[in-house]
Amino acid sequence: MKKIAVIPGDGIGQEIMQAAVAVLRRTTELYGIDIQLQQYEAGGTAYDRTHTPLPEQTVRAALAADGVLFGAVGGDRWDHLPPALRPEQAVLGLRKALGVYANLRPITVRPYLASYSPLKEEIVRGTDILIVRELAGGIYFGAREEAAEEAGKMRAWDTETYSVSEIERIARTACIAAKQRRRHVTSVDKANVLATSRLWRRTVQRSAATAEVTLDHMYVDNCAMQLVRCPTRFDVLLTSNMFGDILSDEASVLGGSIGMMPSASLGEKTGLYEPIHGSAPDIAGKNIANPCGTILAAAMLLRHSLGKPEAAAAIEHAVDAALQEGWRTADMYRDGMKRASTADMGAAVLRQLR
Repeated sequence: MKKIAVIPGDGIGQEIMQAAVAVLRRTTELYGIDIQLQQYEAGGTAYDRTHTPLPEQTVRAALAADGVLFGAVGGDRWDHLPPALRPEQAVLGLRKALGVYANLRPITVRPYLASYSPLKEEIVRGTDILIVRELAGGIYFGAREEAAEEAGKMRAWDTETYSVSEIERIARTACIAAKQRRRHVTSVDKANVLATSRLWRRTVQRSAATAEVTLDHMYVDNCAMQLVRCPTRFDVLLTSNMFGDILSDEASVLGGSIGMMPSASLGEKTGLYEPIHGSAPDIAGKNIANPCGTILAAAMLLRHSLGKPEAAAAIEHAVDAALQEGWRTADMYRDGMKRASTADMGAAVLRQLR
């Protein structure tokens, strides 16, 4: 039996998770996969009950699970808390506890959704990118100082560091992913300016030399431009932590709705799967949030943590079929479409499962 830890979190987390769990349960029944789903707390709602955004029970359960399906955390009501107690620390704490270092974010523009993009349809149609972001190193984890006095002046600084081993393991992850796709890796850096980027480029070049993939390099500023100029040129984008944070958010709007985007964070232990959107407290409890990102995150869990690609593909095809039938939540609704609540959208996907 495979154990799945379910963490809805805050805001719309409860609603989108309910839809995703229903789809996951039905899919595992259809494919004869024996799973046990158990729900745990994290985020602001956990803080309200336990005075910590990430209870130890949740951490222990995540470490013992075969996969973690996560909703969203955060909200204005907890903004007064000190940084160490804010809901967002739940995600960072889980990533650290699970030892995840590779974030996979697929950016797919489905033909029937190309018109939803802020870019011209002819530019985005056919876009199919996998962003592989290093998640455990770089400037977000380097030494820092917010208010240092030097010669009578206040300064702040952040330090970016990367080791060869950190770069090698994320490069391997990108190359393995590329072999299952179109065998093309674009490594993003700023090697004309940054020392860490020069190490990054040399190490990626060496790591990919025997990987049987095509490798090219691109400066991050040029990559940001090419993502909106010609996104179909990319297959796998390999990035450092900060560059990936920025570029993946830019790429997420290519398909028109952030509510469609899932992600996976992988490492040596349990994988963490979640939609990329936030907790959207302004619409929480209204049953209008788009659950597709969370449903597709469940598909990634089946593929990467449980080794069930056929079941994962069934969920992805069911989402496609429901959308092609015309079902749309509020973020994507247009005249002539079938207006769907969160629950309606989940039910439409359930009906399409084969």
